[in-house]
Amino acid sequence: MRKRRDFIHSIFFKFSLAFLTVGLIPLFVLGMLAINQSTEQVERHTVNKFAQTMLFVSKNVEDIFNEYNEISKTIYVSSDMVNSMQQTAPAKQDMHDNLSVRASLIDNYLKSTLYTNRNIQSTFFRRASDRQLFKQTRSSRVFNENEPFPLISWDYILQTQPKKMAVFPPHLEMYYGSDRQVLTFARNLIDTSGRAEQDPQVMGTLYMDVSVDVLDNLFRQVELGEQDEVYLVDGRGNILYSNRSDRLGQRFDDYAVRRSGEMLIFTEPVPFVNGKVVGLISKSGMFAPIHQITFKVAFTAGICLLVLLLIGFWFSRRFTNPIVEMIRHMQKVESGNLETSMTVVSRDEMGRLAEGFNVMVTRLKLFIQNAYVAEIKHKQAELNALKSQIRPHYLYNTLEVIRMSAVANDDEQVADMIHALSNQLKYVIDYGEEWVTARREFEHLRHYFHLIEVRFDYRIELRMDIRDEELLDRFILKMSVQPLVENAVQHGVRPKGGKGIVMVTLERTDDDELVITIYDNGIGMSEEKLTRLREHLADGKGSTGKSIGLKNVHARIRTVCGDHYGVMVQSNPNLGTSVTMVFPLKKEEQEDEKHSSINSG
Repeated sequence: MRKRRDFIHSIFFKFSLAFLTVGLIPLFVLGMLAINQSTEQVERHTVNKFAQTMLFVSKNVEDIFNEYNEISKTIYVSSDMVNSMQQTAPAKQDMHDNLSVRASLIDNYLKSTLYTNRNIQSTFFRRASDRQLFKQTRSSRVFNENEPFPLISWDYILQTQPKKMAVFPPHLEMYYGSDRQVLTFARNLIDTSGRAEQDPQVMGTLYMDVSVDVLDNLFRQVELGEQDEVYLVDGRGNILYSNRSDRLGQRFDDYAVRRSGEMLIFTEPVPFVNGKVVGLISKSGMFAPIHQITFKVAFTAGICLLVLLLIGFWFSRRFTNPIVEMIRHMQKVESGNLETSMTVVSRDEMGRLAEGFNVMVTRLKLFIQNAYVAEIKHKQAELNALKSQIRPHYLYNTLEVIRMSAVANDDEQVADMIHALSNQLKYVIDYGEEWVTARREFEHLRHYFHLIEVRFDYRIELRMDIRDEELLDRFILKMSVQPLVENAVQHGVRPKGGKGIVMVTLERTDDDELVITIYDNGIGMSEEKLTRLREHLADGKGSTGKSIGLKNVHARIRTVCGDHYGVMVQSNPNLGTSVTMVFPLKKEEQEDEKHSSINSG
């Protein structure tokens, strides 16, 4: 019992248990994620693929029906059919010859229509005046007069919609003694000599038997599982085609309802027959790949678990002895014996850990010896820090004494310049601030530009355009505007000579961004020079030369705010240059102060 308790509390057991736990959790999670992801992908892929297939089939079926519709319309433009329907016979021709000529013309039309399309097997025309049936077929087959053609149900449909082409479900060519299945397309020949549209006179009906191969070739392109089914259904619920040949000519509605629990049903309309293409995907067939994936994932997880067990025990045993040895030496150090050291027997992590232990003991002894010296150095560093804080205050006080002396001597201009310089130095030397309000940055800019105005005898003017006073309380990077204004003066306005203007605008974009633009009416830049400048800004290397201020501002903004923000430059020769800075719109001052303190720390 004691050995069992010691084993449970041993490093070997704990390490093995932790190793297995850490390994099994990701293995289980990854396995479940793999199964769920695969299940979703297979189901989504199958559903999307079948939906696309149904759309493809419906469009092509519609095209096929339209093709035969156009063929049937030739009955109105065929000269043979027009002449055969004329009521008056040519002069000097008896009635028998007249009927023979008319029959010949009808046969010619049926024959030409028969060979219009390779899938048309037979053509028929039933003349309304005497109910005589004319027929043509591709092979020398004998028509069985005892078989009914056309069917009585067809007549009802043609009478209901006399002006539309009708499509009848597949049936056997029993009247030709054939077991071939065909679709029949029928169109009435309406008298267009001027009768009223409300009472059309049917002069005859054209029938075309089309082999179901025309649909076989189309539906054969659809990749279906063994249990998947696809149907072409007309507006009356009749099955015009299916990959299940035993369902041809039957009704679809009741069958679909019975199978709805077993199948996923997809439909796409076929407007020509006021019907639809219906696809049924077997749920069991769709999930068969998912079961295979689940089995493979479970099998792989079992193999990984076995390997994980073996590796876990091997590593646990490998690390147990060095760790126990290290604990023994640590107990010596705890008792105050700093003369102990471990023997390094390997160059792996445990060997490096033993070396680190020996180094730690050596440095501990040195630390004890040098602790007093380190404390003295720490006190000296604190003293130096206090001195560095005193120097800026001494500089401010000295400038203030000089300014008051200028005021005493009635030299207001020099006093103002010293006051502006003092404010600038205080603003620049004030450490610990990374973000400041736009109001403070612009105040610093005005102090700086006052010196520029005096220096250049007020030939250079600063203009400020603040679109919204509320924006002055938003936060921007400290010392970001003044370097760009200085660039505008030095490289834009001064080389031009004469008077110049530098304008600074502050506005807010629709994307909640703070935009500051510095315009000048200086000499501008050529396209080549502007391109080089933009490449220099995009380059991540250090800044040298005249664009150091511009590059540094751009780099600071991108570093603190992200690559979406920064500086953009536009320029035209002899017209001037505009430099635009984009900042995120800081909405809460507390967040910015927190961010500033983190950066300063």
